[in-house]
This record gives sequence, structure tokens and C-alpha cells, in this order.
Amino acid sequence: MAAGYADLLRTRHAARLLAGTLVGRLPNATAPLAVVLFVRAQGGSYALAGALSAVYGVCNAIGQPLLGRAVDLYGQPRVMLPGSVLSALGMALLAAVGVDPLWLAYAAVVIAGFFTPPLEGGLRALWPGVLRRADRVHAAYALDAVAQEVMFAVGPLLVTLCVAAWSAGAALLVINALGVLGALSVVVSEPSREWRSGPREAHWLGALRSAGMLVLIGAFFFVGLALGSIAVAAVAYADEHGGGMVSSYLLSALGAGALAGGIVYGAREWPGRPEGRLRLLVALLALGYLPLALVPGVAGMTALTGVAGVFLAPALACAFVVVDRHAPKGTVTEAFSWLVTTFGVGSAVGASVVGPVVEAGGPAGGFAVAGAGGVAALLVLLSTKRFLGDPVQRTAGARPAENDRNGAVEPGFRAGHQA
Repeated sequence: MAAGYADLLRTRHAARLLAGTLVGRLPNATAPLAVVLFVRAQGGSYALAGALSAVYGVCNAIGQPLLGRAVDLYGQPRVMLPGSVLSALGMALLAAVGVDPLWLAYAAVVIAGFFTPPLEGGLRALWPGVLRRADRVHAAYALDAVAQEVMFAVGPLLVTLCVAAWSAGAALLVINALGVLGALSVVVSEPSREWRSGPREAHWLGALRSAGMLVLIGAFFFVGLALGSIAVAAVAYADEHGGGMVSSYLLSALGAGALAGGIVYGAREWPGRPEGRLRLLVALLALGYLPLALVPGVAGMTALTGVAGVFLAPALACAFVVVDRHAPKGTVTEAFSWLVTTFGVGSAVGASVVGPVVEAGGPAGGFAVAGAGGVAALLVLLSTKRFLGDPVQRTAGARPAENDRNGAVEPGFRAGHQA
């Protein structure tokens, strides 16, 4: 298991691209917790914290596919580095002005959210050119999901430690400075500088003209909703159970569970169609979220959040494969960015909804929102099987070139990829 990942990372550029992207994504991954802690430190309510997090998430959701399309058209360095700098400046503005005047605080999170660079989609666009083998690309998608869970495990601890050592405002500055350095490391690399998207059909819908992509967006909106609600509910739970590091324990346990699940999932090739496997993984994910509403003591709650995270990374890794199977040619960065967008919108809605729910019903109500989100994601996938079918069958006799697979055991990777 470890040997396979180690062999992948020994490939030239692979470790640097993964590490740079991981660090570059820290601001986006920790924004819900960092903004909530900052607003609370400024004396703001959970409702205000949820609203600012929601605005950040919505603007991030709007910006990711637009910037992803710009990357497909103009290349990675011209879009990602300026975006990273502007996003960091937005969070620096929030740290400087606080929540008064309120309109300026909202303007700051709008800038920070909208200009967040599409590093996730960009990395997945680079893997085929760097690794050059379909089986390695499959493993890289899984490793990418695993690495993301390392970030989700370490990120909350880093934010909390910065708050404890300095202040909530300093945490915003430190995390976003690291994000700029990570993005810089990626865009100055040879694969990023030389990458160009493949030819694409001119269409204003871009990746969204695929019915399969629309299904994925609908399902992972609710997964994002669940994750966004957990971030706010964890802070409310911590307030009732001693405060301090409790919220970071829960969020880090969630990430650690996903890390373990992703490592196991990515260690082997899975037979069968990934669309069916995705439905199973999301069902297991929903089952893990439902018990969080029991809100036991800190030790029990930490264990529950760890279990809840186990199927998150496998579901994401499988979703990456499904995206690659269903996205139109030449829209690779945009297509993967839409998955990020889905999380952004869902997380924003979850943070917005769960704030008033927590104030009315306590942490149990907040975690119940997460359970409902997981169930809703499963229902979307179950009710749209005919749209998320085999892309070869869907396009037979019509547009076979758009989803031309190479016959790997884990299907979904084109010989030349989409870009």
C-alpha cells in the first residue's frame, strides 16, 4: 500500500505539485472555521459568523468555475497566482477591519472567496501529463483525496494554535500567506507552466452541458452542506463542552477518519462502474453523519466524527473518476472546479442554515442538518441513475469523442486525457 504511493511520489514533479497544491488550498479548507472564530472573537453572533462564511462560500463557488474556465483558456500561472494574492488580500482586509463596518467585512469575504484559485482542478488536470499512465492517475486521484484530508485534519489545529498563540485575526493572515506560497510553488513548476488545455467546443455552458455533471453537482451540493454545517456545529458543541481545542478535535477527527478511508480505498483498483460505487460510498457517508446528532461527551463525539469521515475521501476520489468520465473534452479544469463549487455552495448554505438552527436547538440540531445533507445527497444519486449512466452508452452514435476511455481497470481516464 505505502510502496505504491511512494513510487507515485518519486515521479518527477509529483511530490512538489501535491505539496504545493495542499498548502495552497489551506485558506479555502480552513475558511469556515477561521471566519467563525474571528467573528466570535470580535463579539459577533453565530448567525453573523454563518452569514459571512456563507458569503465566502457562495463567492468561492461562483469564482471557481469561472477561474477554472480562464485556466483552460489562458493557462495556470496567469490565473492562479494573481487569484491567490487577491484572495489573501481580501482576508487581510477582514482581519484589519473586523466586523465594523459590516459592509466592508462582507466586501472582504467576497474578494477572498471569489479569487480563490482553482488549485484542485488544476492539479487533477496536470496528473495525466506528469504520470503518463492511467493506473498511476487513478492512484493519484485517491492520493489527492487522502492528502486533502491531511489538510482538513491539520488545518483546524493550525488555525486554533494561531488563535491561541496570537489572535483570530493573525490566524487569517498566517493561513492565507501560506496559501500564496503554495500557489506560487505550483505555478512556477515546469508542468504548470507548460500545460495547455485540449481543444474544446465553444459553448457557454462549458462542462455543464453534460447531464452527468449536473447530477454530480446536485449530489455533492448536499455533501458540502453537511460539511459546512459540521464546521459551525463543532464550534457550538465546543462552547458547551469546555471550549478551547474541542472544535479542532472534532474537525481533525473528521479529517483523520477520511484520511484512513482514503488510504485504504486508493491502495487497490476497484472493478465495476464507478457510478454505482459512488452511490454506495455516499450511502455509507450518510450513515456516518446521522449519529452525530446524538452529541455524546467529548471522547464519544470525537470517535463519532472520526467514523463519519471514513467514507469522505473514497467518495471524493470516486467522484473525480466520474467527473473525468462525464465532462466534455477541453473542460478539465472547469469540470473539476465545478465539484469544488458544489462544495462551496453547499458549505455556504450549510453554514448559513446551521447558525440559526444551533441558536434554536443547540449543537444537536446543527449536527442533524449534517445528517439530512448526507441523506439528500444519496437521494439525488438514487433518483438520477439514468442520467449518470455509462458515458459510452450515452454518447453512442452521437458524440463518441467526448468520452473516449482507454479501457483501464478503473475506467475514466482518456489516453490523452481531456486536456
